[in-house]
Amino acid sequence: MYQPTLSIPFAGMLMLTLLVWLLMYVKRLGYIRRHNIDPQSLADAHTLASMLPESINRPANNLRNLCELPVLFYAVVLFHMSIVNSDVVFAWCAWVFFVFRCLHSLIHCTGNRVTLRFAAYFVSSIALWIMVLRTALFITLIAR
Repeated sequence: MYQPTLSIPFAGMLMLTLLVWLLMYVKRLGYIRRHNIDPQSLADAHTLASMLPESINRPANNLRNLCELPVLFYAVVLFHMSIVNSDVVFAWCAWVFFVFRCLHSLIHCTGNRVTLRFAAYFVSSIALWIMVLRTALFITLIAR
């Protein structure tokens, strides 16, 4: 069952992840080339993180974030897109999650102001937990 109100934030999260991944490689490869670093010396993730400046590592750190809570977002949205007619509350939460995750990534990959980043993370997380709880409640009710 196609639900356009959910498909746009869903696709948006996929594109956000792609953009952060591309930014990570552009920044890393550019730094490595500019500083003539032997790529083999960066074979270990810990060494890579310690040899590159924090500003170069920000997109990689953000990419890891995009593989944590967003996994739940993908799961509940796919569930609602394929099985359940979502309501306006669920759709609003999906949009809030997407918009605030975009803000979180923008903050994290640029100036990395921790208080602003946390605020964006917190708002997106609340929206996600509402989605998760409503989905769990729905599953509990239909299982009866």
